Amino acid sequence: MPRLLALLRAKCDPVLLLYMLASVLALAVDVSSFLVLIAIGVSATAASAIGYSFGILTHWLISSRKVFDGRVAASGIERTRQKTLFVASALIGFGLTTAIVAAAGVAGVDPRLAKALAIGVSFFATWLIRNRVVFRADAAMAGGR
Repeated sequence: MPRLLALLRAKCDPVLLLYMLASVLALAVDVSSFLVLIAIGVSATAASAIGYSFGILTHWLISSRKVFDGRVAASGIERTRQKTLFVASALIGFGLTTAIVAAAGVAGVDPRLAKALAIGVSFFATWLIRNRVVFRADAAMAGGR
């Protein structure tokens, strides 16, 4: 495992690696919520939406403090803009996730398989938006969180 981590560090963008870790943590919150909710009888579509929402909050907290910390606006309108764009990117991922799980449900596909597909699609969509728009490097701003 240490060799794999060293290879990843050498070959991958360090921000992407941190983003992946943040995504894994947010995903753990998302999926655990999803599984608990479907176990207690909540529909798969609703459970997916609720779980994803918990994941969004987790991801903002980690992304703005650890992943893109050097690219976060200190305060004011620019900070509000970043938060708004982050939420917009999350809503795109939310829509993709919910639509994939719902469509799979109509098609009779196991919701866990649908959720797995939705996770991959949502990850890449939100990574591109957040790295290139929300926290773009050329708009790096000084300051805190």
